[in-house]
Amino acid sequence: MTAFPRFVARVARGAVAALALAGAAAQAQQVLRVTAIPDESPTELARKFAPLGQYLESKLGMKVEWTPVTDYAAAVETVVNKKIDLAWFGGFTFVQANVRSGGKIVPLVQREEDEKFRSVFITDAKSGITKLEDLKGKTLSFGSQSSTSGHLMPRSFLLGARINPDVDLKRVAFSGAHDATIAAVASGKVDAGALNISVWEKFVAEKKVDTSQVKVFFTTPAYYDYNWSVHADMPQALQDKIKAAFLALDPNTPQGKEILGLQRATKFIATKPENYTGIKAAAENAGLLK
Repeated sequence: MTAFPRFVARVARGAVAALALAGAAAQAQQVLRVTAIPDESPTELARKFAPLGQYLESKLGMKVEWTPVTDYAAAVETVVNKKIDLAWFGGFTFVQANVRSGGKIVPLVQREEDEKFRSVFITDAKSGITKLEDLKGKTLSFGSQSSTSGHLMPRSFLLGARINPDVDLKRVAFSGAHDATIAAVASGKVDAGALNISVWEKFVAEKKVDTSQVKVFFTTPAYYDYNWSVHADMPQALQDKIKAAFLALDPNTPQGKEILGLQRATKFIATKPENYTGIKAAAENAGLLK
């Protein structure tokens, strides 16, 4: 074979390889990989996501895969490293991911409830604890160390009340999840616990906690919290389609009612990074942002 035909053959092989790679890339883009911070049990998170995943598949025209992670840090890293496309973050984990990525994480939507989210402090009804100051010398459970509503904001409000959890409390524990915090207080493992108000209200509504034995003794002021985020390198068209799908969820339809109910949301609204500047400031003041 002469030089020119050999050159043509190499070009042809290269073109075939390029087409194959392009095809593989296009196929890869037909899967949306989704995760969430593990603020509840893995089975509960999967149950909550199932109908939402089916809905997103129908709206986006692509396969949606649910990928659970072991802890909050893993949720941050998988999005920063683009191993996950869409993640349910708390306000603090969003801030962590945004800092780690150099500002490359985009919050698309949040629940309407996340504009004015709150945490609650709970205790045994017979403990005698009625205010934050009563926690001095007691044991307290937060949720995960990276939880906004289960650690960062409760810690921030304790510091605001001139209570340093690491100095003024007998012991501080981390349960890992909000439901585990309720269990720790109910079983007497700790004197008190801090968790997000949404999980607490769900447990009360489902009668999974006896409010005559475990009570709320302090509810925090409101702050911004959870959102659905993506990496900025995601094509803008796909970002827009995902956002539109969430915003189109209608509680007046059977599908919308089911999904919003499981997400404990009245509706989803657009959000932006600036909404979480207060969370970032609280994390810096508490020495938790590294």
